[in-house]
Amino acid sequence: MNDPSWEKALQCAQAALDKKAYDLVALKVSALTPVADYFLVCTGRSDTQVRSIFEAIGDALAAQGLRPLAVEGFANGQWILMDFGDVVIHIFYEDVREFYNLDGLWANAPRCELPEPYSSQAQDLKLATA
Repeated sequence: MNDPSWEKALQCAQAALDKKAYDLVALKVSALTPVADYFLVCTGRSDTQVRSIFEAIGDALAAQGLRPLAVEGFANGQWILMDFGDVVIHIFYEDVREFYNLDGLWANAPRCELPEPYSSQAQDLKLATA
């Protein structure tokens, strides 16, 4: 697939997985909202890990000269939103993700299957938390 937005989402996914984010989900929202093409949603086990995931994603894209258009929630580390225009990343602390239930709110958005090695890494991290 030659989709620059999907490639960017995959780069964000890799950076998040490198910091042990779990329950990582990529949603294709382009048919449902003009806000973005993809939402990437993931979870951290502490506010420190949430911030670490945020920093890893920011560093990965900054290496390519990309900076977020907006960032929300960094100070609290409970839910950090990174808006790259075509890709919006939601990094949650576990209880906060459950409370806001973005997965349920965007249930009509198709879930994107992550290619290897992302899929295996995400699955391994999910099993480690069970």
